[in-house]
Amino acid sequence: MANSRSVVIIGSGPAAYTAAIYCSRAGLDPLVFGGVMMGGQLMITTDVENFPGFPEPVPGPDLMDRMRKQCERLGVSIVPELVSKADLSRRPFRLETTEGRTAEAETLIVATGADARWLGLESEARLKGRGVSACATCDGFFFKGKAVCVVGGGDSALEEALFLARLASKVTVVHRRSSLRASQAMQDRAAKSGQIEWLWDSVVVDILGSDAVTGLRLKNVKTGAVSTFPCQGVFVAVGHTPNTGFLAGQLKLDENGCIATDGRTRTSVPGVFAAGDVMDPHYRQAVTSAGLGCVAALEAERFLSSHG
Repeated sequence: MANSRSVVIIGSGPAAYTAAIYCSRAGLDPLVFGGVMMGGQLMITTDVENFPGFPEPVPGPDLMDRMRKQCERLGVSIVPELVSKADLSRRPFRLETTEGRTAEAETLIVATGADARWLGLESEARLKGRGVSACATCDGFFFKGKAVCVVGGGDSALEEALFLARLASKVTVVHRRSSLRASQAMQDRAAKSGQIEWLWDSVVVDILGSDAVTGLRLKNVKTGAVSTFPCQGVFVAVGHTPNTGFLAGQLKLDENGCIATDGRTRTSVPGVFAAGDVMDPHYRQAVTSAGLGCVAALEAERFLSSHG
């Protein structure tokens, strides 16, 4: 028989844990399916300096460990399993994990996050947190006065470059084409900054460095020529993929592939709420995700109250 709960939360990042804290304090006895890789994107983040309440930098994994322990202290049930199927056609909603566990939920909070798209290089994986990042807002401070590269050509890449231009000594955008995909407004802002340079028709074939990034090995897609380019940081900005596959098209998505909400975390299915990076393509910050988790929990509580 399926485990039946008033609220089930899917995810284990700041949005999910914050939602769980609020739901538990409201007496809703939430169940959290945290996935196999518990903790979300912060598990691959080094020092976090912009989360309120921490005078000293806190490593991302430590921050998530504290959130998890806070949930456990409040009696939240956390199951480290991945939800693979969801039936949202009627309430209670029905969920199934890859381990075969099932649950029913009167309300559901989806906080499954979004995964950064990477280049797929061995050196990229090895140097994550050692000069390779996918978030300038998170890690840009550590590259103050250093030369950095941004890989990509869309709005996200230029947003990263513009942010880094205020900190780094030099910002170079590496793009595989001879023109950008970014909006004209973003291109105009980048051009006016006067601090951003461009490497056109180039792809990254390797990231150089043993313990820290020292440069890139680039290939010109038109000539085939291979060259090296010195830098101390690489920001990969080729997009994010929201983790919505298990929903099988049952919720409306926006143009970014994120779950569409009404500004109050409410989705296209009554009783289903979404919080964090899975519905927010713009900010992708731990603190904004936590705030949205709070909103989702409050909305779930109100939904339950109004629906008996």
